[in-house]
Amino acid sequence: MKRAKRPLELSFRLAWYILNKKLRGQKRFPLVTMLEPLEMCNLACIGCGRIREYKPVLDKMMTVEVALNAVKESGAPIVSIAGGEPTIHPRIDEIINSLIKQKYFVYCCTNGLLLERLLKKIKPSKYLCWVVHVDGMEEKHDESVDRKGVFTKAINAITVALDQGYRVCTNSTVFRGSDVEDLWEMFRYVSDIGVEGSMISPGYEFEAAPDQEMFLTRGESHSLFQKLLDPAKTEGMKFYNNPLYLNFLQGKRDYQCTAWSNPTYTTMGWRKPCYPLADEHVQQVDELYDDKLWEKYGVGKDPRCANCMMHCGFESATIFQAVSSPKDWATLIKSGAAGKSGITAA
Repeated sequence: MKRAKRPLELSFRLAWYILNKKLRGQKRFPLVTMLEPLEMCNLACIGCGRIREYKPVLDKMMTVEVALNAVKESGAPIVSIAGGEPTIHPRIDEIINSLIKQKYFVYCCTNGLLLERLLKKIKPSKYLCWVVHVDGMEEKHDESVDRKGVFTKAINAITVALDQGYRVCTNSTVFRGSDVEDLWEMFRYVSDIGVEGSMISPGYEFEAAPDQEMFLTRGESHSLFQKLLDPAKTEGMKFYNNPLYLNFLQGKRDYQCTAWSNPTYTTMGWRKPCYPLADEHVQQVDELYDDKLWEKYGVGKDPRCANCMMHCGFESATIFQAVSSPKDWATLIKSGAAGKSGITAA
């Protein structure tokens, strides 16, 4: 069966959007709106700090109007919907269908447990991609989400969505205890069943996560990803991240964080300064682009940023730097990756 593919329009739209912003002299602007319409989840993954960080407001849900207004305020052409588990939201179909109608490119991050019932309310579209969390084959994945049977349900949901013509990716977070050979097996498996690609990123050391020993240092990330992305071992695997970011993960390139390009809107407002860090929540997205703010955050500035290599902060950095480097831009265009700029939460 022919599978849906990433539309070329995504790359062209994003390139044109960036060019317009640059021509207008804008130094900082969003590429992806990270929308979290709720923080409630039906899992308690061991590496996630979100449900613990937002424990006082887990019962709070964003209205459709507020969600759409946040996306409009940000103005980015891509929307990554996360949480929490967004498929729990009783009106998530209205949010997604409205964004698709407005021709935003929507990536909805999910653990897959409730995905099949949602497919009845949202039609396949080139503007929509389901991003299903898979951290390994059955034993390893179920261990990471702390519940048996989740891998099987997630794979079933992926297969059903693909068969019905939806775009589907997977998203995997890598930790200190990750089994590289198990991940290789999983990447080949999901590639074989037809996903667009696998997104990968090292986990961020959220203070609220119960096991702080599982998070990688920057040097450990380099070593692990050098092994994980060994060309001799990755034949037949499809990675969704762009090649410049994959080189960064292996320590072959260096970038400063551009997390301001992925503003995150939650039930409490815009996280300030970024997706991993919420020193406060604000009501105006423009507050996230103040030059003075970013004098305080980033690698070498705030110790909490020292080991962060998440795609929401660094894959976008590869895009911004590539704009001024014909060689790097050609690399992105050749790989078809110009439209992949840190679109998901971990």
